[in-house]
Amino acid sequence: MSESQSMPETGEKGLTAAEVAALTESGQTNAVKSSTSRSLADIVRANVFTLFNGIIFAAMVMVLITGSWKDAVFGFVILINTGIGIVTELKAKRTLDKLSILVASDYLVRRDGEDVEIPHNEIVLGDLMWIRSGEQVPADAQIIRTWGLELDESMLTGESRTVRKNEGDDIYSGSTAVSGMALVRVTAVGAHSYAATLTAQAKVYKKTVSDINKGINTILKFMTFLVVPLCVLLIWSQVHAVGGWNVAVATGQWRSAVVSAVAGVVGMIPEGLVLLTSLNFALAAIRLARKNTLVQELESVETLARVDCLNLDKTGTVTDGGIMLNDVRMLDGSDADTAAAHAAKQALYDLSNEGQPNGTGQAILAGLGEQGFTAGTVRERVPFSSARKWSSIFDGNTVWTMGAPEVVISHLQGDYADVLRQVNDFAHDGNRVLLIARHDGPAPADYESDPVIDPVSRPVALVLCSEHIRDDAEATLAWFREQGVRCRIISGDNPVTVGAIARKVRLTGDSEPRFMDARELPSDITELARTLEDVDVLGRVLPDQKKAIVQALHLGEHVVAMTGDGVNDALAIKEADLGIAMGNAAPATKAVAQVVLVDSKFSHLPDVVARGRQVMANMERVASLFLVKTVYSALISLGVVLTQIPFPYLPRHITYIGALTIGMPAFILALAPNTRRYIPGFLGRVVRFALPGGVATALAILADSWILPMIMGWDVRRSAAQLGMLRGVNAIILLMMGIFVLARVARPLNSWRGGLVLAFAATGVAGMFVPFVAKFFALVVPSGEMLAATFAALALSAIVFVLCLWCVPKMVGIFSRFKKTRQS
Repeated sequence: MSESQSMPETGEKGLTAAEVAALTESGQTNAVKSSTSRSLADIVRANVFTLFNGIIFAAMVMVLITGSWKDAVFGFVILINTGIGIVTELKAKRTLDKLSILVASDYLVRRDGEDVEIPHNEIVLGDLMWIRSGEQVPADAQIIRTWGLELDESMLTGESRTVRKNEGDDIYSGSTAVSGMALVRVTAVGAHSYAATLTAQAKVYKKTVSDINKGINTILKFMTFLVVPLCVLLIWSQVHAVGGWNVAVATGQWRSAVVSAVAGVVGMIPEGLVLLTSLNFALAAIRLARKNTLVQELESVETLARVDCLNLDKTGTVTDGGIMLNDVRMLDGSDADTAAAHAAKQALYDLSNEGQPNGTGQAILAGLGEQGFTAGTVRERVPFSSARKWSSIFDGNTVWTMGAPEVVISHLQGDYADVLRQVNDFAHDGNRVLLIARHDGPAPADYESDPVIDPVSRPVALVLCSEHIRDDAEATLAWFREQGVRCRIISGDNPVTVGAIARKVRLTGDSEPRFMDARELPSDITELARTLEDVDVLGRVLPDQKKAIVQALHLGEHVVAMTGDGVNDALAIKEADLGIAMGNAAPATKAVAQVVLVDSKFSHLPDVVARGRQVMANMERVASLFLVKTVYSALISLGVVLTQIPFPYLPRHITYIGALTIGMPAFILALAPNTRRYIPGFLGRVVRFALPGGVATALAILADSWILPMIMGWDVRRSAAQLGMLRGVNAIILLMMGIFVLARVARPLNSWRGGLVLAFAATGVAGMFVPFVAKFFALVVPSGEMLAATFAALALSAIVFVLCLWCVPKMVGIFSRFKKTRQS
């Protein structure tokens, strides 16, 4: 609206130009600084300077100093893993920086007695501002004058019905004017407004906690305490093995001592697991994106597997926000195909067929249109008004009235208590009920100018409408019940209405859903946690209560997912372990959610949860592969230090064998179908699985390194060629033990998994016969006596592996029982 367009005269002059200038100078404008708690430097620093990167980088530098660059190729994993982390968090930062609940547009304010349009950011505290139908309220204000202003506050409160505002009422930024207009005085601007306060809380960066990453970090922390002293001891032992520091420096053998020490250190770090975790999360996100599901934080893919409690917002999740016509019930009990019923429906169509019908009117037009009704004759019309709560038409013979039952009946003569009882019964079933009344005869002379309901009109029908329930809601909720995920509906609407919808979608299966008014919830978080165990549906929930509900469920050690589409859901979605926003949600809600259902289809949630379970279950499987290497590397390093023998293999051996028996097969196994629900205790199970294979591999390598030189008559301390042959044999043993462990992890082998194991075993052996590969990775093909010794070593290693598979778990069990006995 421009200045030339007139607004109602109120006598209010508004702020003067000087007052506006002074308020702007003091910073009391509606501008909000947009920033997140994470700068670019913070993101880069957090991803580059990690414990994992520090260990790998230090090891790589040590190897490069010796000039053996072939043994430093393991360092590339730093660049890949760091890059994935930075890109992911930068994407999250950009999303958060764009977060805004308010739509930036121009607004009409009164200054110096004139109405002028100004941008959203130039509104100042104390401004007189016009709020017109269709506009979003840009700042908190108090109503001075109103001309039938009605606000949609669903984005703030979750209440789906519009709210009529009166003079003196407060209105809050983020709500939207549905009808009417008002002159208001701005009471809070910028960062102090309600919407900006919600935005500021939502913008605080929160990293999703990953159980896998926590487990990996626990391993890394343990390794840190072990790596530094062990590395020093390994260098000392390797130098001592060649005759001491003087000989090592004079002959240059200090270089091989450093490389050998790094071989032990690098083997203990599950560098591939860190990389595979990031890549697997990214691939899961890509797969979900193909199903219109946007994953905004990669780690949240894992959280999907652990969810056991799902809080659902009603509007936009279980329902799609639309309204539908359910039925037109004649109060005389007649059938729908009678002449009276047909006349009532035709009148209902014409009553709803206004210039700009509201949501209920549109639903009625759509429903009756499907039954073949079209526009009839309307001589005169009284349009619907939220102030009157009714509308009316005169078709030339009859005056028809439609509106809120209690309002219409209050104008009629006679006792209609039985009609009101029917209205209440239908309302308790989740219906929005309207009443149709008729009066046969001419319309009054002042029908349109001074409309009233004729007292002799009589009620003839009830119109039943309801929110449109998503077609996929019932099946989706059934899937969650079968998977052991407890679902609750949390809404700002009437708990009886929400409870009726929960009953229709069979939220609790065959049992009746238990509902409660959130105003009766205890404020104490512990009491709230106990109360929630017996509640399936909550109505009249405020935004802060939604957040408190999530916190209370956390007290019960539940992993909570929260869905929603309004700003009122943003804080709860952020507080939840997994926030899920609908694609038609407010920008603030989508920005803080980890997962966005782009096409707003609730039925995508089972796919989302199933993908998370696949990632978590498979990552637990393949983590065992990586931890086996950690175990045997630590034990071999300890054995080398204690017996002061040359280190049994080179870093490049670990790179080659690790890629074929751990890295590449792990990547394939991580993508295999798996719907097992995640059970807490990831690290403990992985360690128990990895110990037998790790101990067996360490014993086999150490035994070969002690016994083979004696059998073959080698002096590996003085002969580099003989040491190279010993390391070549050990590489073959490492390959075989790696294949054994892979076969154990990949079970059952009577499918493609068996073919996978055989393929990588064949590839590992074939690489020894390819000159370039053999030379680069220092592989040897044994022959003669050495071949016989190798077969003997392999047989011994296989026996050790089988024995360890039986003995180590027994010993772990005995230790666990002993520990429990001591604690009790």
